[in-house]
Amino acid sequence: MYDALLLIGVLAATWVLPHMLIGMAFHVTAPGIVLAAHLVLVLAVYFLWYWRNGGQTLAMQTWKIRLVSVRGTPPSWQQLALRYVLAWPSICYAGVGLWWALFDRDRQFLHDRLSGTRIVFQ
Repeated sequence: MYDALLLIGVLAATWVLPHMLIGMAFHVTAPGIVLAAHLVLVLAVYFLWYWRNGGQTLAMQTWKIRLVSVRGTPPSWQQLALRYVLAWPSICYAGVGLWWALFDRDRQFLHDRLSGTRIVFQ
């Protein structure tokens, strides 16, 4: 949830502002699919960049947790992309992938288990 608060500023600058300026300048609104694709792209860039460069988003730094591969090394781009894609249904379907951690032997989220990543405490 802390990442969501931080993302308000990121999305305002990289998603809302460009579409607002285009709308004002050209009197058009992008189709919904373009808006959704842009949103997913902005979020992907934010999460993938932070996870790859240090293993932590800003919120993860606050909570002193880090994302690593199951071997303890920095995750590959493929693992990070898979984690990002799998996190959407994991969270959006009533948080089923988050609830999974309650029953997982290593307390991993479902998207971490499937992507070969894990959250560790520093």
